[in-house]
Amino acid sequence: MLPEPSRSPTENLHVSAFETVITPRQLKDAYPLMARAEVTVSKARRAVLDILHGADDRLLVIAGPCSIHDFDQAVTYARKLAALREELSGQLEIVMRVYVDKPRTTVGWRGYLTDPHLNGAYDFSGGLRRTRELMLAINDLGLPVATELLDPFVPQYLYDLLSWVCIGARTAESQTHRVMASAVSAPVGFKNGTSGSLKIAVDAAVAARNPHAFFTITDDAQACIVHTRGNQGGHVVLRGGQDGPNYAASYVAETERLMTLAHLTPAVIVDCSHANSGSDHTRQHLVWADVLSQRQAGSTVLRGAMIESHLNPGKQSIPADLTDLQYGVSVTDACIGWDETEQLLRAAAQQG
Repeated sequence: MLPEPSRSPTENLHVSAFETVITPRQLKDAYPLMARAEVTVSKARRAVLDILHGADDRLLVIAGPCSIHDFDQAVTYARKLAALREELSGQLEIVMRVYVDKPRTTVGWRGYLTDPHLNGAYDFSGGLRRTRELMLAINDLGLPVATELLDPFVPQYLYDLLSWVCIGARTAESQTHRVMASAVSAPVGFKNGTSGSLKIAVDAAVAARNPHAFFTITDDAQACIVHTRGNQGGHVVLRGGQDGPNYAASYVAETERLMTLAHLTPAVIVDCSHANSGSDHTRQHLVWADVLSQRQAGSTVLRGAMIESHLNPGKQSIPADLTDLQYGVSVTDACIGWDETEQLLRAAAQQG
């Protein structure tokens, strides 16, 4: 902890402590991007862009836990998914969902990056270390990494490891996140708002496509203004909303219309979880089947699908005694298990 700074009568009234954190350069020096992982990232980014822009007709699949909470379990899952990725690479471009920073509606566990020990200690430096180490290990398997970006400073620590990025439903309308996305080197999917608004996501992709300047930090954690060129890989992720699911063909067509009007390349990914499944993991397969059916019927706008998947199905609360955690079961939203995941991906590959 840093010594508490002197305060005027009007500053820092609700701050209890200041704490230093590892710098991006220190983290990258400790966990450098090596050749194999670098090849994984660069090839996957190109493949994802080709799919989004219609140059590759394979299905983009983003699969993995709702959130990462255990390093070894994540690697075990990654090994399984990496083997399936290699086997089905002719039909599917598979990227692992490695979500480590969780948005909360009110309060709750905020994710592996923020609280890696699941005990409220908020070991940010430890979370950054374990997150970068994990993402490097997964990329080293030849399996690309996808994540959601929440904190505007965190990308400086992880940019080089990401092949697909999501801006979530709660933050797609945020100017901070839109301009941040304009700097991301990977393609960025914007979810429709929690209200179900498609225009929020389309507007976000338009904003991110353009150059911006915004406040962030350098690799040495010095405050700076970064000037961006804009991200041409913006697209829309349909996740449902307050009025229910929005994965049906009519919603896909409306998204295509809005993106075309905005002079964006129409590209849609369907999130098979969240409001599209009614937050019921046992219904994800129904959304998945509808996506495949639309593609079979000739949809060229529907480029990908996301599933929340873990080693074992269901979800659990974080117990007071962490030894009581069930193995391979999500501690946030409920996920399907590995066996069902493999079945869904093989079914998609068979349809071509």
